[in-house]
Formats: sequence, structure tokens, C-alpha cells
Amino acid sequence: MTQAKDPLHGVTLEAILVELQAHLGWDGLAERVDIRCFKSDPSIKSSLTFLRKTPWARAKVEALFVQLRQIGNV
Repeated sequence: MTQAKDPLHGVTLEAILVELQAHLGWDGLAERVDIRCFKSDPSIKSSLTFLRKTPWARAKVEALFVQLRQIGNV
């Protein structure tokens, strides 16, 4: 029996965030994932701190990354 390959295997949260920010910008990220760390004085460091402590927000960011990767936008 084969398992579905995890699309996030080997990809760090930091790499996901850096790639999304480069592709969408902070405004684009804030539109798609409504969290303050993307709207108010955003930075990779502060966003990583928040996402590591907040599972629901991290799940949304990871889902966005997987979705954009599947359609070839990231």
C-alpha cells in the first residue's frame, strides 16, 4: 500500500513564508490569510513567531502554499 506524498515534506515554515511573501507580498498574504502579523508591521521573524505558536494560522498558511504550488503559482 502506498501513501500519498506529503507536499510539505522537507519544506520548512520559514521557506514557505519566504516564498509566499516573495510571490504575493504582505498585502496579498493578508488578503488570503486574515492575521494581524501580515498587516501590521510585517516581517518574516515576527510572522514565524506567531505561526509557530498558532496552529490554525499555520495550517492556513501551509494550505495556501500547497494550493498555489499545485496550480503552479509558487
